[in-house]
Amino acid sequence: MRLTPREDVLLTDLADLDRPTVEALLRDHSVLAAEQWVPIKRNSFACPALPTCGLALTESERALPGVLDELEAELGALGLGGLDAHVRMTGCPNGCSRPYTAEIGFVGRGKKNYDIHLGGEPVGIRLNDVFAENVPRDELVNVLRPVLAHYRDRRRSGERFGDFCHRLGVDRLRAELGTERWVRKPRDTAEEMTL
Repeated sequence: MRLTPREDVLLTDLADLDRPTVEALLRDHSVLAAEQWVPIKRNSFACPALPTCGLALTESERALPGVLDELEAELGALGLGGLDAHVRMTGCPNGCSRPYTAEIGFVGRGKKNYDIHLGGEPVGIRLNDVFAENVPRDELVNVLRPVLAHYRDRRRSGERFGDFCHRLGVDRLRAELGTERWVRKPRDTAEEMTL
């Protein structure tokens, strides 16, 4: 057995004769094969976060399945059911699940709030940017909806979601979609100095 950085479990060196028995055993225990997962769920993972991590500010491992269910339904409604975007969720800014390089990253900021990062890529060689800040868990998919619709309507042929967000840039996406309300205004350093 091998464990990968993507949290995959690989069963290796199985004899061809043993494969049907192993597959039946996995099925009997409700373990899905990789090809049975929808892409948005297959390529996603989270850190443990609350209650096992002392650094966590919020849920991650227990919250991500529900967020992915909502995201899967939204993608289906938008005609993007096969979207193969990599999603990462972490319970705090330390980023143990590597949300800062994901196409969609959710970073825990408070008891039930997350920052949304967009524009990374699957291999993890490009950092994403903060699209929205301090979004309540129940609003995550609602905040992503206009970006996903924009992607559906304006992507280039074969363009991945993260590449689309990176090409347009999160500032432009926010301006075009009117989602600036989810971003903290930068503080004026001169004003800070006089306080």
